[in-house]
Amino acid sequence: MRLTRLTGLLSLSLLLSGCIVQQQKPAPIEATQPTSTQPPVTVSQPPQPAQQPLPGVPQPPKLQTFDWNGSVQPLIAQMLNADGVTPGSVLLVAGTRNNTNGSIQLASVRDSVINVLSTQHQFRLVPPEQLQAARQSLGLSSTDSLITRSKAIGIARAANAQYVLYTSVNGDAKSPTLDMLLMLVQSGEMVWSGNSVVQN
Repeated sequence: MRLTRLTGLLSLSLLLSGCIVQQQKPAPIEATQPTSTQPPVTVSQPPQPAQQPLPGVPQPPKLQTFDWNGSVQPLIAQMLNADGVTPGSVLLVAGTRNNTNGSIQLASVRDSVINVLSTQHQFRLVPPEQLQAARQSLGLSSTDSLITRSKAIGIARAANAQYVLYTSVNGDAKSPTLDMLLMLVQSGEMVWSGNSVVQN
Protein backbone atom coordinates (compact mmCIF):
# COMPACT_ATOMS: atom_id res chain seq x y z
CA MET A 1 0.00 0.00 0.00
CA ARG A 2 2.83 2.18 0.76
CA LEU A 3 4.30 1.49 -2.61
CA THR A 4 1.08 2.37 -4.33
CA ARG A 5 1.02 5.71 -2.58
CA LEU A 6 4.57 6.36 -3.47
CA THR A 7 3.96 5.46 -7.07
CA GLY A 8 0.90 7.67 -7.13
CA LEU A 9 2.88 10.63 -5.74
CA LEU A 10 5.65 10.03 -8.17
CA SER A 11 3.20 9.90 -11.05
CA LEU A 12 1.56 13.05 -9.86
CA SER A 13 4.85 14.91 -9.57
CA LEU A 14 5.90 13.76 -13.03
CA LEU A 15 2.57 14.82 -14.38
CA LEU A 16 2.89 18.25 -12.81
CA SER A 17 6.44 18.69 -13.97
CA GLY A 18 5.43 17.73 -17.50
CA CYS A 19 2.71 20.36 -17.48
CA ILE A 20 5.19 23.01 -16.58
CA VAL A 21 7.60 21.91 -19.30
CA GLN A 22 4.91 21.79 -21.92
CA GLN A 23 3.63 25.32 -21.21
CA GLN A 24 3.67 27.50 -24.31
CA LYS A 25 6.28 30.12 -24.51
CA PRO A 26 4.91 33.60 -25.16
CA ALA A 27 5.17 34.79 -28.77
CA PRO A 28 8.05 37.18 -29.40
CA ILE A 29 7.03 40.85 -29.56
CA GLU A 30 7.72 42.35 -32.99
CA ALA A 31 8.63 46.00 -33.29
CA THR A 32 6.06 47.73 -35.43
CA GLN A 33 6.25 51.17 -37.00
CA PRO A 34 3.47 53.47 -35.92
CA THR A 35 1.24 54.40 -38.81
CA SER A 36 0.62 58.09 -39.14
CA THR A 37 -1.45 59.98 -41.66
CA GLN A 38 0.19 63.32 -40.88
CA PRO A 39 2.80 64.68 -43.34
CA PRO A 40 6.38 65.03 -42.10
CA VAL A 41 7.10 68.23 -40.24
CA THR A 42 9.44 70.64 -42.07
CA VAL A 43 11.15 73.45 -40.25
CA SER A 44 11.40 76.67 -42.24
CA GLN A 45 13.73 79.55 -41.53
CA PRO A 46 12.01 82.65 -40.21
CA PRO A 47 12.00 85.54 -42.71
CA GLN A 48 14.98 87.84 -42.39
CA PRO A 49 14.06 91.37 -41.38
CA ALA A 50 14.76 94.08 -43.97
CA GLN A 51 18.06 95.79 -43.39
CA GLN A 52 17.43 99.10 -41.80
CA PRO A 53 19.86 101.98 -42.32
CA LEU A 54 22.12 102.59 -39.39
CA PRO A 55 20.98 105.55 -37.32
CA GLY A 56 23.04 108.65 -37.91
CA VAL A 57 24.55 107.37 -41.18
CA PRO A 58 23.33 109.45 -44.16
CA GLN A 59 22.05 107.44 -47.12
CA PRO A 60 23.42 108.35 -50.56
CA PRO A 61 20.91 110.13 -52.76
CA LYS A 62 19.14 108.01 -55.37
CA LEU A 63 19.93 109.30 -58.83
CA GLN A 64 17.01 109.56 -61.19
CA THR A 65 17.49 108.07 -64.64
CA PHE A 66 16.87 110.32 -67.64
CA ASP A 67 16.87 109.79 -71.39
CA TRP A 68 19.82 112.00 -72.14
CA ASN A 69 20.14 110.91 -75.79
CA GLY A 70 16.47 111.70 -76.42
CA SER A 71 16.85 115.04 -74.65
CA VAL A 72 20.03 116.04 -76.48
CA GLN A 73 19.02 115.09 -80.06
CA PRO A 74 16.46 117.88 -80.70
CA LEU A 75 18.83 120.52 -79.34
CA ILE A 76 21.72 119.29 -81.50
CA ALA A 77 19.39 119.33 -84.55
CA GLN A 78 18.48 122.98 -83.79
CA MET A 79 22.14 123.89 -83.32
CA LEU A 80 23.24 122.34 -86.62
CA ASN A 81 20.62 124.40 -88.50
CA ALA A 82 21.60 127.68 -86.82
CA ASP A 83 23.11 130.57 -88.79
CA GLY A 84 26.85 130.99 -88.34
CA VAL A 85 27.65 127.28 -88.02
CA THR A 86 30.31 126.23 -90.51
CA PRO A 87 30.21 122.52 -91.38
CA GLY A 88 33.50 120.65 -90.97
CA SER A 89 34.72 122.92 -88.17
CA VAL A 90 36.44 121.58 -85.06
CA LEU A 91 34.22 121.51 -81.97
CA LEU A 92 35.18 121.04 -78.33
CA VAL A 93 32.42 119.61 -76.12
CA ALA A 94 32.99 121.18 -72.70
CA GLY A 95 31.97 119.60 -69.44
CA THR A 96 28.40 119.86 -68.15
CA ARG A 97 27.54 122.16 -65.28
CA ASN A 98 24.99 121.08 -62.66
CA ASN A 99 22.83 124.05 -61.65
CA THR A 100 20.04 121.92 -60.13
CA ASN A 101 19.08 121.37 -56.52
CA GLY A 102 20.29 117.74 -56.53
CA SER A 103 22.63 115.15 -58.03
CA ILE A 104 22.81 114.65 -61.81
CA GLN A 105 24.78 112.09 -63.84
CA LEU A 106 26.92 114.71 -65.59
CA ALA A 107 29.20 112.21 -67.37
CA SER A 108 26.10 110.67 -68.99
CA VAL A 109 25.04 114.09 -70.30
CA ARG A 110 28.43 114.78 -71.93
CA ASP A 111 28.62 111.24 -73.35
CA SER A 112 25.17 111.67 -74.92
CA VAL A 113 26.16 115.01 -76.49
CA ILE A 114 29.30 113.43 -77.99
CA ASN A 115 27.36 110.36 -79.22
CA VAL A 116 24.70 112.45 -80.96
CA LEU A 117 27.28 114.79 -82.53
CA SER A 118 29.33 111.79 -83.75
CA THR A 119 26.35 110.53 -85.74
CA GLN A 120 25.75 113.93 -87.42
CA HIS A 121 29.23 114.30 -89.00
CA GLN A 122 28.83 118.08 -89.29
CA PHE A 123 31.57 118.89 -86.77
CA ARG A 124 34.93 117.28 -86.21
CA LEU A 125 35.20 116.69 -82.47
CA VAL A 126 38.45 117.35 -80.60
CA PRO A 127 40.00 113.88 -80.10
CA PRO A 128 40.69 112.80 -76.48
CA GLU A 129 44.50 112.80 -76.92
CA GLN A 130 44.45 116.36 -78.32
CA LEU A 131 42.20 117.43 -75.46
CA GLN A 132 44.64 115.91 -72.95
CA ALA A 133 47.61 117.70 -74.57
CA ALA A 134 45.68 121.01 -74.43
CA ARG A 135 44.91 120.43 -70.73
CA GLN A 136 48.59 119.80 -69.99
CA SER A 137 49.67 122.91 -71.89
CA LEU A 138 47.40 125.01 -69.65
CA GLY A 139 48.35 123.14 -66.46
CA LEU A 140 44.88 121.66 -65.96
CA SER A 141 44.44 118.16 -64.54
CA SER A 142 42.82 115.41 -66.58
CA THR A 143 39.98 115.32 -64.04
CA ASP A 144 39.07 118.99 -64.50
CA SER A 145 35.51 118.97 -65.84
CA LEU A 146 35.85 122.29 -67.76
CA ILE A 147 32.53 123.52 -66.45
CA THR A 148 33.47 127.22 -66.53
CA ARG A 149 33.20 129.02 -69.86
CA SER A 150 36.64 130.61 -69.53
CA LYS A 151 38.35 127.22 -69.01
CA ALA A 152 36.39 125.68 -71.87
CA ILE A 153 37.34 128.48 -74.26
CA GLY A 154 40.99 128.36 -73.13
CA ILE A 155 41.17 124.60 -73.76
CA ALA A 156 39.37 125.00 -77.11
CA ARG A 157 41.95 127.57 -78.22
CA ALA A 158 44.83 125.32 -77.14
CA ALA A 159 43.21 122.43 -79.06
CA ASN A 160 42.74 124.60 -82.22
CA ALA A 161 38.95 124.27 -82.12
CA GLN A 162 36.71 126.85 -83.81
CA TYR A 163 33.67 126.22 -81.61
CA VAL A 164 32.99 125.18 -78.03
CA LEU A 165 29.69 123.67 -76.86
CA TYR A 166 28.82 124.44 -73.27
CA THR A 167 26.01 122.48 -71.53
CA SER A 168 24.25 122.99 -68.20
CA VAL A 169 21.43 121.20 -66.37
CA ASN A 170 19.15 123.58 -64.47
CA GLY A 171 16.12 123.69 -62.19
CA ASP A 172 14.67 120.87 -60.13
CA ALA A 173 16.81 117.72 -60.20
CA LYS A 174 13.66 115.57 -60.58
CA SER A 175 12.53 117.39 -63.74
CA PRO A 176 15.46 119.49 -64.96
CA THR A 177 15.96 121.50 -68.12
CA LEU A 178 18.94 121.15 -70.43
CA ASP A 179 20.60 124.34 -71.73
CA MET A 180 23.18 124.39 -74.52
CA LEU A 181 25.32 127.25 -75.74
CA LEU A 182 27.54 127.23 -78.86
CA MET A 183 30.30 129.84 -78.89
CA LEU A 184 32.99 130.92 -81.32
CA VAL A 185 36.35 130.24 -79.70
CA GLN A 186 38.28 133.25 -81.04
CA SER A 187 35.74 135.92 -80.12
CA GLY A 188 33.70 134.22 -77.39
CA GLU A 189 30.61 135.26 -79.35
CA MET A 190 27.47 133.20 -78.80
CA VAL A 191 26.39 131.60 -82.08
CA TRP A 192 23.40 129.60 -80.83
CA SER A 193 21.60 128.69 -77.61
CA GLY A 194 18.71 126.39 -76.85
CA ASN A 195 16.98 124.59 -74.01
CA SER A 196 14.48 121.80 -73.46
CA VAL A 197 12.95 119.80 -70.64
CA VAL A 198 14.92 116.61 -69.95
CA GLN A 199 12.99 113.44 -70.84
CA ASN A 200 12.51 110.67 -68.30
